[in-house]
Amino acid sequence: MKYKFFKTIIFLSLFVFFQDLSSQKKKPKNVLFIIVDDLRPELPNYGKKHIIAPNIEELSKSSVQFNNAFCNIPVCGASRASLLTGFRPNKTRFVNYFSRIDEEMPDALTISGLLKDNGYTTISNGKVSHNSADMKHTWSEVWDPPQEVTWRNYKLEENIESEKSKKEVPAYEAAPVDDDAYFDGQIATKTISDLIKLRDDGKPFLLFSGFVKPHLPFNAPKKYWDLYDPDEIKFPINKDFPSTAPKRAQTWYEMTAYKDIIKNVDVKEKLAKKLIHAYYACVSYIDAQIGRVLTALDELGLAEDTIVILTSDHGFSLSEHNRWSKHSLFKTELQVPLMIKVPGLTKSSQSDSFAELVDLYPTICELLNIKGPKNLQGNSLVSNLNDPNKITKTFAFSRYINGDAYMSNNFFYSEWKYNIGDKILDRMIYENHLDPLQMNNLSHLESYNVLMDSLGKKIDNQIIDNR
Repeated sequence: MKYKFFKTIIFLSLFVFFQDLSSQKKKPKNVLFIIVDDLRPELPNYGKKHIIAPNIEELSKSSVQFNNAFCNIPVCGASRASLLTGFRPNKTRFVNYFSRIDEEMPDALTISGLLKDNGYTTISNGKVSHNSADMKHTWSEVWDPPQEVTWRNYKLEENIESEKSKKEVPAYEAAPVDDDAYFDGQIATKTISDLIKLRDDGKPFLLFSGFVKPHLPFNAPKKYWDLYDPDEIKFPINKDFPSTAPKRAQTWYEMTAYKDIIKNVDVKEKLAKKLIHAYYACVSYIDAQIGRVLTALDELGLAEDTIVILTSDHGFSLSEHNRWSKHSLFKTELQVPLMIKVPGLTKSSQSDSFAELVDLYPTICELLNIKGPKNLQGNSLVSNLNDPNKITKTFAFSRYINGDAYMSNNFFYSEWKYNIGDKILDRMIYENHLDPLQMNNLSHLESYNVLMDSLGKKIDNQIIDNR
């Protein structure tokens, strides 16, 4: 009887032990990184309920959402190079649209190179690097959708013919086509195909899915335009350029490549509303593609093993400050959405700690327990994933051309000068709590001089550390 009793106790103990082992969450081994070009945090999960993006909103319910996430430079090529290397831009590195890692920092160990060296399959689909040939050897595969006719990917015949003949082309298109007619539908389809192969292969993976829209031109299938009532499109409160802001902060030019838009001339109201409508349609189109990818991840049984990161390379102004572009140091062009989902760790939560795109490389390293380069310039966000209420960073830096910006909870400061010690050409300072929409630059007030000098020193110290 005693023998049977002890036998039963041992059996139950072993059963509980192995049940505990099986119930422990496996550490995720894969990374799905979704980067969306020109995507502002104007999304339903960021409180902007007029935007129809149910799939991004659903992702946020199992993620930590960062409410103070910023790019390090508001231009595509440079921002992506900075993200992939974990190095900040400076006056000679990662400066513009054409920036390439293999030319400006050829010895850098990119996140794709590091993971490939550690046995990962690394795939780049769509717009990841600005130039897909950049550091191609660090990827197991680099794929771009075929450009059948024109890079702007128009589908209406009149627009295709206008571009081929180098005539003016519109900044938007609403074509009655399927999702896969445009590049981003094809990128989603390729990503899903990769997930099937990666599941069957069994190796850990880093899969980047780089969606092109809502980058100009704002082209999307007509059904996504139909989600919005044109009469409900509203202009932002801060649609006027601040009278006290410097002229150098006003210039915008990207959209002037399109029909009926003239450099630094007010866009007519009817066209302006159409452009905002078009951008919203593109966001909903991209949301649908993200939904397809995330559904496949789940249905293929990969969701519990895969970290999901969603962000953008920078923001975009849609008439805020009378601007239609990125390329400035206003908040609308520097702030990005950022959501990180780690199975078994994150749930629907928000973090007000500051985050920068340069932080994502060390974050991935820590989550995967892979040792990264010692000289990475960002900081891991894992402590914020463990405790979203924890404030680990209270500032962010960004720059563009000769301008540098320092963002904190209280102030948003930027200054323009050629080198440390040189005369300051222009300044902007906004008090975030009093002026969250940045409508009144206070730099002309003498009472702010001491504060601006102090914030300028923080910028100088960051520049010195970043040489």
